Amino acid sequence: MNWMTVKEIAKYLKLSEAMIYKLAQKGEIPAAKIGDAWRFSQTQIDDWLLQKSKKEISIPKNV
Repeated sequence: MNWMTVKEIAKYLKLSEAMIYKLAQKGEIPAAKIGDAWRFSQTQIDDWLLQKSKKEISIPKNV
């Protein structure tokens, strides 16, 4: 499994790091907290994106 950091996943999803932290803390994005650091599986993120695209749900800008 390929684990990504907040910085890497933010770049991958074209979102700010602050948005990634908020989504992870709210449980709205697949993430694992290891110690003090959030980590993201690229496979799980890709699956999550596929599910979201099927539902056509957008991420609110004020999360």
